Parts: sequence; structure tokens; C-alpha cells
Amino acid sequence: MTSVRLDWAAAFAAAIALFPLPWYAGRAEALLPLLPDRPWLWPGLACLVAAAATALAAPRAGRGLVALAAAALVLLLLQGIAIGLPTTTWPIAEALFGAGVRQPAFGPGAAAALAAATMLIALGFARARAFNADATVALIAVAGGVSLALFVFLPILRVLVDVFVEAGRFSLAVAFDRLAAPEAWGLACLAGGVRCGVVWNTLLLAALTGVLSTLLGLAFALLETRGGLAHTGVFRALAVLPLITPPFVVSLALIVLFGRTGIVTALLWELFDIPRTRWIYGLPGVLLAQLLSQTPIAFLLLSAALRAIAPSLEESAATMGARPARVFATVTLPLLRPALANAALLGFVESLGDFGNPLVLGGEFDVLATRIFFAIAGARHEPGRAAALAILLLGLTLGAFWLQERWVGRRQYVTVAGKGDAGIPAPLPAGLRRLVSALAWPWAAFTAIVYAIILFGAFVHDIGRFDLTFTWRHFIEGFAIERSAFGLHFRGAAWDSLFTTLEVAAISAPITAFVGILLAWLFARTSFRGKGTLEFVTLLTFAIPGTVVGVAYVTAFNVPPLEITGTGLILILCFVFRNMPVGVRGGLAALAQIDRSLDEASATMGADAATTLRRVVLPLLRPAIVAALAYAFVQAMTAVSAVIFLVSARHNMATVYIVGRVEAGEISLAIAYSSVLIVLMLLVILIIDRVVGAARLGRRAAAPLVRVGA
Repeated sequence: MTSVRLDWAAAFAAAIALFPLPWYAGRAEALLPLLPDRPWLWPGLACLVAAAATALAAPRAGRGLVALAAAALVLLLLQGIAIGLPTTTWPIAEALFGAGVRQPAFGPGAAAALAAATMLIALGFARARAFNADATVALIAVAGGVSLALFVFLPILRVLVDVFVEAGRFSLAVAFDRLAAPEAWGLACLAGGVRCGVVWNTLLLAALTGVLSTLLGLAFALLETRGGLAHTGVFRALAVLPLITPPFVVSLALIVLFGRTGIVTALLWELFDIPRTRWIYGLPGVLLAQLLSQTPIAFLLLSAALRAIAPSLEESAATMGARPARVFATVTLPLLRPALANAALLGFVESLGDFGNPLVLGGEFDVLATRIFFAIAGARHEPGRAAALAILLLGLTLGAFWLQERWVGRRQYVTVAGKGDAGIPAPLPAGLRRLVSALAWPWAAFTAIVYAIILFGAFVHDIGRFDLTFTWRHFIEGFAIERSAFGLHFRGAAWDSLFTTLEVAAISAPITAFVGILLAWLFARTSFRGKGTLEFVTLLTFAIPGTVVGVAYVTAFNVPPLEITGTGLILILCFVFRNMPVGVRGGLAALAQIDRSLDEASATMGADAATTLRRVVLPLLRPAIVAALAYAFVQAMTAVSAVIFLVSARHNMATVYIVGRVEAGEISLAIAYSSVLIVLMLLVILIIDRVVGAARLGRRAAAPLVRVGA
């Protein structure tokens, strides 16, 4: 977008903000006729009009334009926060405009004004020779920064502030009491008490999940890559299933197997007189469910790392006389250190943020995620307490990232360079091969049984009570369709949530992929002040547990000026900024393989940044775009920890509906719905795999013999 187009676009947005768009949400009135009665809007709008006029009349205005537009943006946001609900109105606003002054949340007109101010800031920077004097680059950077400030930094800041507030008053003592509460840090269990604090429970569960899932994933990866297996498709198939399964569905299968009336429990009672117990409800059950979900992901990470190790290093050690066990201990295992750290970190962090499995199987074993949920949705609505627990959960997550960085350190683990490497990976030592086989194959069989229960249970009357009579009843109850003279009617109870989920996923996924790729291009191809900070904030949401994101969005967007709680928009925004880091990382990885000379050649031919991005870079980033699109779509279809706080009666999500069926005791319907989601996600994955394919790096592949003269 050239400077001329950007200034006219900003001026147009500013004009429609005044008239005809309604300024407030849920109102039909445009702002211009209302201005005489709203003097608090005058300063921000005056700066906006002055900035738009400056952009059109003074083509060389740079820093002055930035100052005017930034003032407009800040003033409009501040007045929206200062003059709103009674609990959010600032005393200074009451002194200036009266105690009874109130205004609703921002609407389309206010959104257009904020967009105009953002475009004018970008234009001013470009005219001031920042961002290589390119308006497109400036717009991406400024719009990205404003969006991240509003939908990442502001919600987290709002949660932090709520920790210090009680009954509208700021108090350090209140914050200390909440953060140091016995429910979080209590050690009564060590002195014979019933429970420990939820922080210790959460840490214990996350540590066990991270370590054990990494060990099991390593066993699978070693057996697949170094075990000499002829067919490894079963491992890959089991690795895909957790990616397309709602996070709590495994818990349903475990209840069917090991609950008080479960299949295994009943068989043990009938055959061996082993009493029925509730052992599955608590730490063992939640840990088992999380291992089933995280082990395949650890396997994917470690399998890729093992394939990337240059075999020549292992061959060199063997040539020096080292036995296979010593080669593995001194060469292979140390080179896996970053992958092991990442797998353990991922398992740890995912366990911290997991909400579905502890909710279904936790019993009296509380963790931070479930305690936060009940602080918000329980009988006692305690947002301050929920905010404190969310801050503790965020602190644990960031601490895990810091420890991982310290453990991996700054050592070099490069094994693949530009020099060719046609070595053969070292085989596993015999003893290690027997050990990993003893771990991997039983776990693979158990995983297959669990997922078979999920699919099989949808087609029988009540698998939990071992009533295996075939029936379509659960699907009919959830997805019944009737035909009448007026057309098809979707009578099933699950249709509304499924349609909402598909709609939200279909809207948020392209936005997520597009924004992620744009920011990746910005970080990879440009240099500007604040680039490191912007990149850090972009990736911050990846480190924030979903439960914290949900609490932050409810807290920040439940009051003016951005009052969007209960709408479909808040779900879309949550998914976009929650999943965007994956698109950014994928785009950065893909751009690292594209030579900058292509961009430079385009610029030499006279193309601006927008043309280069559209006609040169984006076509080359097609695999990264499709991968980001698939990931964003799948995550939007299966997420529960964040959206359970954000859904409403009108905008319910599939995973939240399934959780409700579980709480109501309708496990068979929940399993049927889950199987529908699994099939839908599997179809998406297969389509993406067909479109993108897989990168294959062969090692010493035998070339066909060709006769000379043939």
C-alpha cells in the first residue's frame, strides 16, 4: 500500500467514524449529532481530525503526524476506560464531567476511529524515514503492535491489576493474602492432612507428565528410527490422534475402562474379587490421561531430532572402538539434549494449562486450572481470587521456560551443515532395544484400546455399563435431521454448538495464518526499533496457559470500552492471538530457506514491499501458510481451557458442550460427539497432508543402476 492510498484510507476511516457508523455498540446513532453532549470525546477526535488533515495537506509531515495520531489513539482509549460502568469510572472524569456520566462500549464508529489513528501513525513513521520509508512495513508493524497491546498485553495487565483490587479499592495486603493463600501453598498433606495446596499439586502433576511423557516418547522414537522396524506406520498413526482429539476425551475412555462401573473394574471384580474403587479419580487418573495425550507429541519431536543427527558422528565414535551402548550414551543422547528439553517443557506446560482432564478425573485432587474455573463460574464469583491463581499459573509457566533455557544453555548442537552426509544411523544396543520395546509396544496397545473405546462407545447403548447393544441413539440425539415441507431441520441437541465451532474456526484460522505469516515476514526481513519487544509479545501467548488467557479475556473485555464478552468476536480474537505464534514460527522457519536476493531483485525492478510480499514471498510460503491454517483450525475445534470462560448460550463451542454432557452424566452422548470431532479433524489433517506432503530426508538411499548406452 503506497503512502497516497494509506492517507486517503485513513481519512475515509476517520470520516465514517463520525458519520454514519454508530459510535457505541448496540446503538444506532452516529457520533456527529451526539458530540455536543459528549465533551470528553472532543480532545481525541480533534487530534484525529487534525492528523487526517495533516496527512492529506502536508505530504512531508512525519513526526508531527505520528504525535497527533498517537495522541488521538491514546485519548480515545483512555476516555473509553475512564467513563464507563460505575466501577470503572475514574474520579478525575467525575470531577470534570459529573458523577452521573456513563457511556456504553465502543461500536463500529469507535473501531473505525482507532483504525484510522493506527494507519496515520504508520504513515507518519514511513514519512519520517522509519521502516525503510515503506508504508506497508510501517502499517504491519504498527497495526501488529497496537493489536498485541490490546489483545495480549492489556488482558494480562488487567488480570495483574485485579489481584490488588477488592471492592473497588487498591490494596497491597489483599494481593499478598491472595498470592500467599493456604489454598495455593498449603502443606497440610505432609503433616497428615488431606490436601496440599494447588500449586504443589499442579507442579507434581506437571513434573511427572513432562518427565514420563518424554521417556515414553523417546522409547517410541528410538524404536521407530533405530529399532530396525519394517513398518512404523502404527507409531505415526498413534501420534496424530492426540492432535485431533479434544483434550478431555481420553478421560472419558478411562472412566469407561476403570471407573467404578467400568469394563476393567467389572472384570477384576467378577474374576478376582478385587473391590471396586475410585482410584482413577485423582492424581493417577489425570496423570494417565495426560500421558496418553502428551506422549505422541514428545515422540514426534524426538523422532524428528533423531533423524536430524548426522550419522557420521556416530560412525566416527564406532570407528574409534566405542561399543554401541557407549556411542549412544556419549554421542546420540547428548545431541538430543535440546529435543529432550523441548519435549519435557512441552509436556510440563501443557499439563499446567490442562483443564479438561483434571475437571473430569481430578476428584479431590485440585489443580490451578480447575480452581481458577470454579473461582469464576462457581457459586461464589471471585474474580480477584481467580486472577491471583492465574498469575501463579503464569509464573509457573514462565519459570519452566527459564529453567529450560538454563538447562540447554548456549551450547551448539549443530550436526547438519552444507557438507553432504550419507552415513547410516547407529543401531540401538541390544539391551536398550529390549527396554524400549518393553515400554513402547504395551503403551501403544493401551493407547489403541483407549481410542477404540472412544469410537466403539459411540455405537453401543451404554459401554460404561457394558451394554454393547448396537444403536444409533446417541448420534440421533445429538445430530438428528428432519425433513419437512419447509426443508431440512437440524433437530439434534449438538448442532448449534457444532455450527458455532465450525464458524468460529473457519473465520479465525485464515486470520491467524495471515497475521502470523505477515509478522514472520516483518521479523525476518526488516529491522526497526522495538523489533525484539514486538517479537517477544507476539510469542508470549504461546507461553500463557489457556486458563489464564480465558480469565484475562473475561476480565478485560467484560466492561467498556471493549465489551465483547458473550459474543462470537471474543472467541475469534482469543483463537487468533492464542494460535498466532505457531504461524509466526512456521513463517520464520520457511523464510530462513528463502534467499533475500529474491526480495532485493523485486525491489530493484521497482516493486514496493506490498508487491514483493504479494507476488514473490507469499507464493513461496504456501506450505507454511497451509500448515498454520491447519493448526489454527484444529486448535479452534478442540480447545477448551480458554473458551470455557468465553462461551455463552448463543455462542457455545463443541468442546464446552461435551464437558457439559459429561457433568450431566451423559457420557455416551459425549463420546459420540467426540468421535464426530475426531473424524472431522482427521479429514482436515488428511487434506492438509495431501496438499502439503511431507519433507523426506533420506540417508544413503540406494540409487537405481543405469547401464551405459541404455
